[in-house]
Amino acid sequence: MTPRAGLLLLSLILPFSVHGFVWPFSKKRFTSNGLIGAGPLGLQDVDGRVAAFGDFGGDQFLDVVTLSEDQRTLTLYNWDHDQFRFTQSTSISVPAKVLNVVPGDFTHDGKLDLLVMSQASDTTAQLDIGLYVGTSGGLTTRPISVPRSTLAQPIPIDTNGDMKIDLLGLSPSTPTQSYLRIWQNTWDPKSPENSTLFTLVNPSFTGNDPCELADPHSSAVLDFDGDCLADLFMVCKSTQPGQLSYQIWLNDKSGSFRYSQGGLLPQGAGPVTFADMDRDGTMDMVFPTCTSVSSTTGVGTDCYINIVYNKQKPLCSNAAATLSNRNCRLPENLCSADPSFTFDFTDSADNDGYVRFPLSDLMQNLDTDRIGLLIYDTTYNPPLPLGIKVGDADLDGFPDILPIIAHNGNVYGISTTPWLLHSVPCNDGARKKLGKCPQGRRYFEPVTKSVGPLEEITDARSVTFLDMDEDGTLDILVQRTGKQANQKITFIQNNFFHDAFFLKAIVLNGACNGLCVPYNSSEPRYHPFGVSYSGATYKYTVIDTTGRRTAAQVAQLPQTSYHSLQTPYSFFGLGRTNNYIENLFVGSTRHSAEHFINMEGVIPNSRVVIMPPATDESSWKRELYLRPGEWIPWVTLTIVIATVILGIVVFVLHLNEKREDELERRRALHHINFDAL
Repeated sequence: MTPRAGLLLLSLILPFSVHGFVWPFSKKRFTSNGLIGAGPLGLQDVDGRVAAFGDFGGDQFLDVVTLSEDQRTLTLYNWDHDQFRFTQSTSISVPAKVLNVVPGDFTHDGKLDLLVMSQASDTTAQLDIGLYVGTSGGLTTRPISVPRSTLAQPIPIDTNGDMKIDLLGLSPSTPTQSYLRIWQNTWDPKSPENSTLFTLVNPSFTGNDPCELADPHSSAVLDFDGDCLADLFMVCKSTQPGQLSYQIWLNDKSGSFRYSQGGLLPQGAGPVTFADMDRDGTMDMVFPTCTSVSSTTGVGTDCYINIVYNKQKPLCSNAAATLSNRNCRLPENLCSADPSFTFDFTDSADNDGYVRFPLSDLMQNLDTDRIGLLIYDTTYNPPLPLGIKVGDADLDGFPDILPIIAHNGNVYGISTTPWLLHSVPCNDGARKKLGKCPQGRRYFEPVTKSVGPLEEITDARSVTFLDMDEDGTLDILVQRTGKQANQKITFIQNNFFHDAFFLKAIVLNGACNGLCVPYNSSEPRYHPFGVSYSGATYKYTVIDTTGRRTAAQVAQLPQTSYHSLQTPYSFFGLGRTNNYIENLFVGSTRHSAEHFINMEGVIPNSRVVIMPPATDESSWKRELYLRPGEWIPWVTLTIVIATVILGIVVFVLHLNEKREDELERRRALHHINFDAL
């Protein structure tokens, strides 16, 4: 094909106008490779903070609930995909000071409600609890009253396996004594006028006495023994000064919890966060420890990042292993319980299950005036505990961490700056430098290139991961005091060009078997995408480009107390792979024979919605939504051009063949058969 013919072909494929070239694809919103400051995205008038995440519109986009500076006004902002910003929806005035908000489908109708915990008006030692019922994209303004609790905030949990959200906490009985109770969800969505939302009942714990919840605490609901059924982790008061204890209770599907293990947390331990830090299919603990914490600034000094690895049966490395092998899990049998799992807090060279990284070593390549971690947000009353935020920002399959580093040198006093620390393998240099970085474990290095919008912030008071606009990257929300730029909320777009894959998943609560049909209403049917359901479990195996099979585990919304700001969906990086997800096990909290399913061949870079059975007779449903990547228009253009070129080649060859056939026919007409003569 001649150059002129090629230009003619392009002119036929790509349209021009009289004013010039018209590009058929939309312009990229963010083009730089790195972290990009996206601003407040419609929240510039918020004078307080973001208090919770949830999909209130049921459109599979994340909305936010903000709390005013006086802690008495809650405002719902819905995400507008077309405008790429949040727009204000419902505003609620609460008569007392709000301490926490928990989104969830408490009425079990497929719409997201909002549970509000506020300071009791007649005492400072109790919480008033009220539920604002979800409507089509909004909330009612009059709450349903709920029995009170103590200041130790209750834990959302499904205790009896009906997939309705209950609460576990301390119910005030006398001014000097509190009891662990369950707020049993007894709401009937078919007859709301005759229903009671919660009934207080005694919990069933076997094997030990349950502890008294600490205030604050970082209790959680997630799977510890590997059976894909959510268990209970409680942070408790301790008789040891300056220390907290913990208890792990296993869910046995009978409506009760069986004691597994417990002990003291290290001295000066902060909130505990959970993630599969070493990508071995088990949930590990991550928490900070500091020698001391300032009561005025909330900054801890002499701080460490601690990881306690969950030791249990690993994934079988030999594909030919048999079911009789009890020392490992087969890829198709990931949801098998290992009752001998352990967390070893022994700080010794012989224990590779407990690793401590001094903050000074992690940040030693940066400025020397670093003084510690921000452990409490003292701008909130009472101060909010700040855990280590964990998320796979680079999609390599290993969670990264996002602490707030406090240091000197700011005109306002102490500066607080979020730092993104990537997870990297423990190598010889790291082990030599730290003295303890066991082979096979992980180390963390601060990201220093293309992170200007993050490191320029000096007034951070809270930080978390989220996926803005559901584009498949973990972005960052930074909440600020406003001293630096009179701005309380800043979003940071994660626009690093990764060559790895991700998967997003959400397990619904079984309120609807597909589309929801409103009871006693003429409203149209709707999807129950907005429910926030604690306790779902994901385990998956994937084969990387080298042929190595790895397993990982992810929990869905394990923590909600004290503004933990966790998203209702689960997001996990898959790393570099050239294959489908081999096995994706999805576990629910249903007390049925099969509380989990195995999905094979799930496509990466997609969102999976799993609907567990609404009744014992119904079946699991799955919906998969592909995210159109930026490469799809280019692939489409390439396919069109290649198809046209191949068509032209075929057409030219066809003409040549036809011409040759005609010439051959003419030669045959002039051929003289001499034998006939």
